[in-house]
Amino acid sequence: MRFKPVPFLEPVPFKCLNCLDCCRGRWIYLTRRDIRGLMELGKDPSEFMVLSMEEKPRFVLSVREWDLGCVFQDPETGLCTVHSRNPLICRIYPFMVSREPLGVEGERPFEYEGEKLWLYYDKNCPGIGVEEPERVITPEEIAKLGLEFERELEETTIESVAELLGGG
Repeated sequence: MRFKPVPFLEPVPFKCLNCLDCCRGRWIYLTRRDIRGLMELGKDPSEFMVLSMEEKPRFVLSVREWDLGCVFQDPETGLCTVHSRNPLICRIYPFMVSREPLGVEGERPFEYEGEKLWLYYDKNCPGIGVEEPERVITPEEIAKLGLEFERELEETTIESVAELLGGG
């Protein structure tokens, strides 16, 4: 399913229902810290990451060819097999942090630590607004994770990953 952004301005109840959608058909960007954490779990980088050449080189999680699902997602249960070290971007979804408005009705900037951000959640996610949530997610915690991801992604270069892998 395609991401349908809704402005995220107030805390929302959330519970992951293991619908499998967030782990399928998406670019899941990896930071150097994500890669290191997965390696510490004994995962071989050649089996879980690929280099994407976009505006600048980025590392992304590999996907299964048959359903475009993340290589770490169990297709039967929907559970993440590396949940203790899942990538930062996975901890943000089904929320999104943007530096610019998307043109969605009702959006407005959210100020966090002197930064102006636009926050959204995916209207298609069945875990948003459930009656028996695991937790309530606040805009502040998503803004914090979003800024952390932005900083870490910027620091993740071919050179820094090569050094991590022992080639630099």
